[in-house]
Amino acid sequence: MGMNVASSSGGGGRRGRRKPVMAEINVTPMVDVMLVLLIIFMVSAPLLTVGVPLDLPQTQAKSLDQNDQKPLQMSVDIKGKVFINDAEVALTDLIPKLKAITDARGGLEERIYLRADKKADYGTVARVMGLLSGAGFKKLALVTEADQGS
Repeated sequence: MGMNVASSSGGGGRRGRRKPVMAEINVTPMVDVMLVLLIIFMVSAPLLTVGVPLDLPQTQAKSLDQNDQKPLQMSVDIKGKVFINDAEVALTDLIPKLKAITDARGGLEERIYLRADKKADYGTVARVMGLLSGAGFKKLALVTEADQGS
């Protein structure tokens, strides 16, 4: 569009004319990095499930209201192992350990969420529920997934 014409002054021609300083920040690399991080977090977020990995049964029941405190979760996996939060517990030690935890949190009125794999032995789940009921725990909730439809 423009062309340089040699001046008649005999100087170098470009002595006083320099390229102007660019005062803009190039945000393209920053946007690229942010998009990569967004994709990484979107992919890894479902993998960060808390607790024992279980295949929960699906129901059409609505969810319960939760308070601010982290719920006390018990889990029964497909092999019949029982967990309090993430720690494996033998059935014989279940009630003493659970009472020690609930005494520090809220007593026998503490809500306990029972998560059981849908292929877990029904007898083990029933035995755990019987132990909890026999020990005086009154607020027991069974955790399921929302029904995705057929």
